[in-house]
Amino acid sequence: MRGSDERSGSLFSYVDLEARVRGDHPLRAIREIANAALGDLSGEFTALYANFGRPSIAPEKLLRAMLLQAFYGVRSERQLMDRLEFDLLFRWFVGLGVDDPVWDHSTFSKNRDRLLEGEIAAKFLAAVLAQPKVKRLLSSDHFSVDGTLIEAWASLKSFRRKDGKDDSGDGPGRNAERNFHGEKRSNETHESTTDSEAKLYRKGHGQPAKLCYMAHALMENRNGLVIGGQVTQANIDRHRRRTCRRWTLAADKAYDVAEFVSDLRTRSVTPHVARNDHVTKTGKRRKTAIDGRTLRHAGYAISQCCRKRIEEVFGWAKTQAGLVKTRFRGAKRVEASFTLALAAYNLIRLPKLLAAPS
Repeated sequence: MRGSDERSGSLFSYVDLEARVRGDHPLRAIREIANAALGDLSGEFTALYANFGRPSIAPEKLLRAMLLQAFYGVRSERQLMDRLEFDLLFRWFVGLGVDDPVWDHSTFSKNRDRLLEGEIAAKFLAAVLAQPKVKRLLSSDHFSVDGTLIEAWASLKSFRRKDGKDDSGDGPGRNAERNFHGEKRSNETHESTTDSEAKLYRKGHGQPAKLCYMAHALMENRNGLVIGGQVTQANIDRHRRRTCRRWTLAADKAYDVAEFVSDLRTRSVTPHVARNDHVTKTGKRRKTAIDGRTLRHAGYAISQCCRKRIEEVFGWAKTQAGLVKTRFRGAKRVEASFTLALAAYNLIRLPKLLAAPS
C-alpha cells in the first residue's frame, strides 16, 4: 500500500532526545568524558563570571558547542547556530531541549571570547587527560614534539613598515591594491596592521612567505594522545615528572640543533631526534647533535616510528577543525583555539581507545 504524502505537522510533539541518539553513538562516550572534565572546572568557570546581573550562556554549553564545531568542521558561529536549530544530535550533546531557543551567533561569540581569554582551553585539555579512564592510556616516559604553521587572519597587504614610511602610491579605498614587489620586508622592520602579533614565516626554500603563527604540540607515544600545545614554543618543563626514569622526546630533523639537544640532556631527557646530517651544497656533511649514545638503543628506532603520528594531529586540526587559517587575532586567542582543537582530537579518539581490550 502506498504511503501518504502528508505534509502538515502535528500540533504536539513528544520527542525524547535521549531516545533519538543510538546507544553506540561515539558522542555518548565523548559526552560522558567531556561532562566529567567540565564538572572539574566548575570553580574555574565561577571565577570568570560576576555574582550579579543577567545570566549568560552556561560555559559548559558553550564549550560543548565549540567541541561540536571542531568535530563536524562547522565553519562559522552563524552556521553552528543554524545547525543547533534543527539538529537533534547537536541539541542533545550541547544540553538544549527541543523547545529551548538557540542563541544569537553574536551572543555566542561574545560569550565564547570570555572562555578563550580565561585560558579555559588548556585547563579543559588537562581535565580530560586527568580523568581516571583516560589517564591509564597515557605514557609517562615517552613523548614526541613537533610544530606547524597556522596562517594568520591577515593579508600580506597589511604587512607595513613600523615607521610608516611605506610607498604612498597605493590606490584609494580600504582594500586598495599595493605593490610591494622588490621591497625588502622583515619582522624587524614591518608588522601587520591587522594582527600585529602575526609574523612573516617561510616554511622552506622556494616556499612563499606568509603571515603565520607557529603552533607546537607535545604527544605521548603510547596511544598518540596530545598532552600539551602552545603557539609560542612547546615546553616539556610544563609537565611534571611522575617517575624517576628518564624521559625520551622524539622530534624530526628540524630539532637536530646542538643547543636544543644539550638542553634536553640537562633536563634528564633523552633526545630521540631524527639525525640531520645531510650533505650541504658545498659538499660537506652537516654535523648532527645525535651521537652513538642515543642511536645504540632500540628505543630510538621505536620513537622515530611513533613520532610520525603527531602529523595526524596537525592534519586533523587543519582539515577538520578549520585551523589551516585561524579565524582569531592575537597569539593568546589563537593558542586557545589551537589547544581546544587538540582536546577535541583527543576526545574523538577516546571511544575506540577505551573500547579496545587492555
